[in-house]
Formats: sequence, structure tokens, C-alpha cells
Amino acid sequence: MSMYQEGLKLLEEQFGNGKDNVISLATIAREPGIDGKPRPVVRSVDAYYEDCTFYVVTNAKSNKMQQIAENQEVSVAGCLEMFTANGVAENLGWVLDPKNAEIRTKLRTAFAEWYDMANNEKDENCCYLAIHLTKGTLNINHWEKLYHMDFVNKTDMENGGIF
Repeated sequence: MSMYQEGLKLLEEQFGNGKDNVISLATIAREPGIDGKPRPVVRSVDAYYEDCTFYVVTNAKSNKMQQIAENQEVSVAGCLEMFTANGVAENLGWVLDPKNAEIRTKLRTAFAEWYDMANNEKDENCCYLAIHLTKGTLNINHWEKLYHMDFVNKTDMENGGIF
């Protein structure tokens, strides 16, 4: 088994299997910082993980979705799991769109304790966000073993990663 495959297996164990994960999601603000340069914005979100993608229920009018509409490049981190990654965010559209039926079932199950309380599915701005991972680093046992993964090329990266 390659380092990449081993890392994927560990990611699935830590984030997958229908779990509700709280991760940090960083986007780029729509307005620059005081020096005129882009500035990051980070928040915690509940996310479901499957096949190198995190899924989030949100609102299309939220600040994060407006930021993503202008720049789809994002970063995520799972602090307890010591995982950091870059990804490309995609608005999958209204939760009740028939194309979202399969992921809707999975998210309603993973987020069953709070899904209906927190989301108004009748609102067409209630949408799903997919974060397709591109590169990331999984840090096992505080630097005992690092998995630097290139999710696009489906391989490990010997030098570097995201950390």
C-alpha cells in the first residue's frame, strides 16, 4: 500500500463513516486587508467527508458562499485530527434539487441531531457546499508520521505538503 493509499485510509477512519465533523474552513475575504492584500477569513463548520470531499450545509447568501463565488480556493483543517488541506469549493445548489438527492440523504443522516432545526430546506438559498481536496497533510501522533497527499494526482508528495 502506498503512502497516499495509507493516508486515504486514515482520513476515512478519522473523518468518514458518516461522521459529523467540525472543521475549520478558510476563504479569501472579498475586501482586502489594511495593506491592500487579500486576507483570509476562517470559521468552523460541520462537515461530512466522503471520497476526498467535505460536504457542508449552508446558505447561498452567507459571507463564505459570497467569498467562494469570487474565489473557489479554500483551506480546511481538522484540529483534533491534525489535518490541513487546500481544496476547491463548489456550490452544489439548492438542497432539494433532484441532483442532490443522494448527498442530501447522507447529510441528513450525519447531521440528524440538528439538521432540521438549523436549515430551512424550503428556502432555495439553503444549499450544499462541496470542498474537493487538492493537497493536504495528515499529521499522525504529533509529527511521528506525516502523509503529504496530492488528491488531484492521487499520489503522495515526498517534499512538502500543507502544514
